[in-house]
Amino acid sequence: MSSTVERISALIRDVPDWPAPGVVFKDITPLLSDAEGFRTSVEAITALAPTGIDIVVGMEARGFIFAAPVALNLGAGFVPVRKPGKLPYASIEQSFALEYGQATLAMHTDALWPGARVLVVDDILATGGTIGATASLIKRQGAELVHVAVLMELGFLDGRSRLTDTGIDSISAVVTV
Repeated sequence: MSSTVERISALIRDVPDWPAPGVVFKDITPLLSDAEGFRTSVEAITALAPTGIDIVVGMEARGFIFAAPVALNLGAGFVPVRKPGKLPYASIEQSFALEYGQATLAMHTDALWPGARVLVVDDILATGGTIGATASLIKRQGAELVHVAVLMELGFLDGRSRLTDTGIDSISAVVTV
């Protein structure tokens, strides 16, 4: 394991039975409060990005934390994907299943343009529901989802193969557990 992966992994703590019994939540707040760990994480995610990205999309709320600085590093724009009712302009929505419930995401109708090259950045790839819903919003606007980069992939939840089954085949993670 590389020193980067070891450093990042050491700063992510497990919180059992949160937000529901049986769920082991991956808490990134220790990583975020460690300046070197946070910087290293953003740089590692940036390094996973292909060239020619126009827009980096990040999902509420933890995806915002990584997607915005990655967009700056790439010289790309940033588009937030939010919970319903949080965006002030016309938006489209997509509902999906979480590993412990249901959720809906929204994006402004003018956030992307046909042919825009999009990188999706999130903190965790679990079951793939959040990223899959975001991919649907991106495709509905005619943009091209070029790559998905996450800080941590929970391989045991098999989200990668669920995304691959929907046609998302360019996915990378800094840390896989």
